[in-house]
Amino acid sequence: MLKKSKKIRVIPLGGLNEIGKNLTVFEYGNDVVILDCGMAFPDDDMLGVDIVIPDITYLHKVANKIRGIVLTHGHEDHIGAIPYVLKEFNVPVYGTRLTLGILKNKLKEHGLLRSAKLNTLEAGESVRLGEFQAEFIHTNHSIADAVAIALHTPAGVLLHTGDFKIDPTPIDGDMIDLARIGELGKKGILALFSDSTNADRPGYTMSESSIGKTFDSLFERGADKRIIVATFASNIHRVQQIINAAVKYGRKVAVSGRSMVNVLNAAIELGYMNIPKNTLIDIDEIGRYPKDKLVVVTTGSQGEEMSALTRIAFSIHKKINIEPTDLVIISANPIPGNEKAVSNVVNELLKHGAEVIHERQDNVHVSGHACQQEMKIIISLARPKYFIPVHGEYRHLCKHRELALQTGMDPKNIFIMDIGKVLELSQDSAKIVGTVPSGKVLVDGLGVGDVGNIVLRDRKHLAEDGIIIVVLTIDRASCSCAAGPDIISRGFVYVRESEDLMDAVKDVACGVVEQCTRGNTIDWSTLKTRIKNEVGGFLFSKTKRRPMILPIIMEV
Repeated sequence: MLKKSKKIRVIPLGGLNEIGKNLTVFEYGNDVVILDCGMAFPDDDMLGVDIVIPDITYLHKVANKIRGIVLTHGHEDHIGAIPYVLKEFNVPVYGTRLTLGILKNKLKEHGLLRSAKLNTLEAGESVRLGEFQAEFIHTNHSIADAVAIALHTPAGVLLHTGDFKIDPTPIDGDMIDLARIGELGKKGILALFSDSTNADRPGYTMSESSIGKTFDSLFERGADKRIIVATFASNIHRVQQIINAAVKYGRKVAVSGRSMVNVLNAAIELGYMNIPKNTLIDIDEIGRYPKDKLVVVTTGSQGEEMSALTRIAFSIHKKINIEPTDLVIISANPIPGNEKAVSNVVNELLKHGAEVIHERQDNVHVSGHACQQEMKIIISLARPKYFIPVHGEYRHLCKHRELALQTGMDPKNIFIMDIGKVLELSQDSAKIVGTVPSGKVLVDGLGVGDVGNIVLRDRKHLAEDGIIIVVLTIDRASCSCAAGPDIISRGFVYVRESEDLMDAVKDVACGVVEQCTRGNTIDWSTLKTRIKNEVGGFLFSKTKRRPMILPIIMEV
């Protein structure tokens, strides 16, 4: 019989109303379990920012209750923030073999591998975490070893699908464990948290194995060309099919891109890939083989600025130069927001004369996420009392809610959450009971969280209008200008072609100094403010632009 004295608190700190940085906190009594811990890529207006991670302020409040981090799979949006969290809380991490294999490379880069407490579980196994028992359930996704997590508690079972699809013919031969989900559904699931990424797509997602036929035909079509394939580094099933096609047509395979090399090495070491001997060659060896006997597998399917494919396209890659005889296959759809970057890369490749296959052409990509019919199957099998759509923008969550209603769920038992909201669940009730600190923490280089809205505002200002620096020296004894003002322009106008404008700016600055030094007294704060206001106003009147004005005043 279920205990009803305690309630389960669910607190998403990422992954809702956004794509990425998935992190959900589950609380029961004195125990806390964290499910996934991911990062997101910065928006276009986050100038200079490398990655975005969840705000984990709330975790400090419950630090002594955290029993562990449970991972659904090894994609960056689910494991990318773990190094930053482990630096704050060195708690145990639980995941499948490949997930932890990929994570180890990441922890090694951050110097955390020796201190990390990594625990490997296989699908079908469980681990006790205080009052929680986390059960790993096999699913299909665009990366091997993906699992759903069933959290068994005295108050009920919570099922989190992670990212999933229902693939009847998966590359590894193991279909999603629908039987176990159905079994849990019969016993009673308190709440279902389900992936909403493709909630606006009807029907079923195509099987990953369908890509193999596409590669086969493209390799046959490009028999006299060097073939370059860009895909997600973590999609080892996709890479396996590329290698299978290369072997069939007698080609050697070279790998470019650090993340691709790391994931491939982890997958080979753990036995997740089958690569015939002497198939792989080092990227430095590609010059020894005829072009039509080579396949290069690379990162950069999202047009990332420093990725291998982008550097190849813009002729700054140290090992590979694009040629008119190349066939480039981009085996991925652009993540929302990356469309322009991918388009730029495609354009550059075409300018070099290469043949480019991308996006929906020739079916070179299938999604790793369930479409509408698969989502309804999971809801129908799980038969949860409460349903919470997760992983997606608001429109995806709303559409997933509609799908749940089609399966007969009570609308009062469906919750569209937002990050930071606290959902309290029991057999008798479910309601939002408050909020906790949440949001985005920006990582720029080695700095974590030291770039905020004010810094981003200044960067945007500099990017849009540039900067004018006014340098002058004040003689304290005479309260007069001893040197300058000198005007330095960066990103505003080219000084040598705007000498009259710069001379006028000097006159304005001199006028301000004369006004502020009358009476042989100087208020430095007032002087700086007046220079900013007067010079800024003058430049706007002449150019209709507002550069950042930075006065630098020295005293002698």
